[in-house]
This record gives sequence, structure tokens and C-alpha cells, in this order.
Amino acid sequence: MSERTEISDLGEFGLITHLTKNIELQNASSLLGVGDDAAVIDHFGKQTVVTTDLLLEGIHFDLMYTPLKHLGYKSIVVNLSDVYAMNAIPTQVTVSLGISNRVSLEALNEFYEGVYAACRHYGVDLIGGDTTSSQKGFVISVTAIGEVAPDQFVKRSTAQKGDLICVSGDLGAAYIGLLFLEREKKIFIESPGVQPDLEQETYVIGRLLKPEARKDIIEFFSEAEILPTSMMDISDGLSSELLHICQQSNMGCVVYEDKIPVAEESRMAAFKFEIDPTACALSGGEDYELLFTVAQADYEKVSANAAISIIGYITEASEGSTIITKGGSKHNITAQGWNPLK
Repeated sequence: MSERTEISDLGEFGLITHLTKNIELQNASSLLGVGDDAAVIDHFGKQTVVTTDLLLEGIHFDLMYTPLKHLGYKSIVVNLSDVYAMNAIPTQVTVSLGISNRVSLEALNEFYEGVYAACRHYGVDLIGGDTTSSQKGFVISVTAIGEVAPDQFVKRSTAQKGDLICVSGDLGAAYIGLLFLEREKKIFIESPGVQPDLEQETYVIGRLLKPEARKDIIEFFSEAEILPTSMMDISDGLSSELLHICQQSNMGCVVYEDKIPVAEESRMAAFKFEIDPTACALSGGEDYELLFTVAQADYEKVSANAAISIIGYITEASEGSTIITKGGSKHNITAQGWNPLK
């Protein structure tokens, strides 16, 4: 039997001391971290971006198939992705938790292993947070803070006619990974003796359980001296995010189905469920890739980067937001991405 320590044995301050005892600050802007009433940061003349995400058990994650270490890692990454989507570099995070009495200290240690792994990987400092008891399962709130050179941040509302529409990486994988995990959960609930069979679909399942934020793309922009005209991260599906950019920029768009990047692993996995890989890319969500527009003058720079796909262009609003299928027919783009409020 593995050892179990009750959280209540430590008390709140004891718990915070335990979870944060090994923190080493990595950024010069982190003047004061955990241990006082508030952290102190100084961004030395740069502009500060701040973003917050709430992750709720049963809504955003299922502990039946989500390892706690992966959950800790993902909790940080999804926030860092929002900072990168502003063309900023994340520097600090705070993590607040609501914990039910079925979570042991050992389980929390596992969660924080993931948190610290993400902080190390992205060069971010954990500088504070809060813990409280929860009667509704595990609640995670993360705030990420980043810095950007003055007026180099990128909004959703500034796409221009003729701009190229680009995405990083590939799309749809996380949603297909979710389908495998949900299928095996259903089988397990009905027949607890059956061992889960994830069919060695490590790519799509990994994209759901351990996503990465596109730090490399932001570094590429800096090196190539590209300032996107608009940008956001893809958390709710490509179609929803495209419509956000078009609506907030008062523009339309044309996107080509055959230009939307889908990994071969995702394509093969989607066929096991007899679903269209492009539909997964358009509506799946949780890919945490970047969707951005650039001026046509940046075409050669962007097209030289193998991690970026040019999938269409921005039009006048009067032309609508459309997708041209592989067969050459034109359809309106509809937002069918995941809605956390439904």
C-alpha cells in the first residue's frame, strides 16, 4: 500500500510551505516570490500581460484517465499559451487550488511535479497562489504573467484585408485523443475487469494529456522580425477561433480545407472512429496551437518555417467567412467548437 498523508494534518500554511519549499526563481523580474502577502515583480520598462484560467474537475478534466502529473503540467501550459498568443514571453504564474478531502498529500505532490516541470521547461517562476477545501472536486485556477516590448503585443482585432491566415503545428489531435479515452472509460465503467486498450495511439492521447505551448513560434517571430497583424491560441477549435478574429477585426476570410494541417497519426486515428479529420481540426479544440495573420510581405519568411501552415487569407467582411473544400465547393464557417458554458 502506498503511503497516504491527509492534507488536514499539515494545515494551510504547512501545506504551502511543503509545496513551495524547492522553488528557485529564474527571472530577474521576479523580485519577491512565495512567502509574503503578495509577490513583487518588475518588468523593467516592458509591458505586462496577465491571463487567468479556471480548470474544474468533471468539466475540463476527468481524473479517471488524467494522471495528476500531466494535469499539473497542462494547467500551466494552457495559461502560457494565452501569453504567447499575445506575442509575449511568460515570466511568472500563480496556482490556486480547491481540494476535496479525497485528495492526499501524495496526490498533490504528483500534481505539483507537473507544475514544476512545466515551469522549468518554459522558464517561468511560480510566485504564489492559494489553497482551500472544495466540496465539488478538484478546482485549479492559474494566473500567468508575461512581458512584451512596448506596443509589440498582438490583439485579435487587428487583422487586415489581404493578410495571410496561418496556424502552427497540426490540428484535431487532442479531440481524437479524447475520443479514445472516453471510449475506454465507458467500457471500464460497464466492465471494470476489462483492461483499457488505447491501441498505441500515443500521439493523439499525448496531445490531449500533455499539450505544449508554442514558445518556438514566438521566438521565430522575434528572430525573423515578424509582427503578426492578429493572433490567438486554438483552444476551442479552428472554426471558433477564426470567427473570433474575423468578427473582432470586422473582416471575412477564405480558408482552404486542403491547407489545414492534420498529422498522419491523427488522420489514421480519426478513421478508426469513422469521423472526418478536418472536422476534428475545425471543431475539436484543446490543440493550443497559434492562429495568426501576417501581412503578405512576410509570405517568404513564414512559408520557410516548416512548423507553420498558410491556410487562407483575410477578406472584406461582406464576403463572409468561408471554407473551400477539397472538392472545390464553398461553405460558410460555423462555430462548432467546445463551449464550456453548455
